[in-house]
Amino acid sequence: MLESILGSISCERVLVFLAARDEGYAREIASFFITSLAPIQKQLDKLEAGGVLVSRTAGRTRLYNFNPRYPFLAELTAFLNKAISFYEQDLQDRLLLNRRRPRRRGKPL
Repeated sequence: MLESILGSISCERVLVFLAARDEGYAREIASFFITSLAPIQKQLDKLEAGGVLVSRTAGRTRLYNFNPRYPFLAELTAFLNKAISFYEQDLQDRLLLNRRRPRRRGKPL
């Protein structure tokens, strides 16, 4: 949907994923969209070099999120959230479901 504005589908996927979940890593984004890892990593590096994203390491994993000092952060997140609202409902639900912690053993679904 935003590919023509952002330049590539990988850039759209990275930005939409981070807008919905606030934080993510390359393999998580690639597996969510069932795509190759290399273009996602290339976009993450490009966006970090441009100052849109910042990263930190947690163990051996590099986590990315939006740079709070980016001057157009409010406009960018509003734009991405508006775009997410036009996605199919099942994709919206999957994007916004952010389960990071494991479930307690025996807990019903």
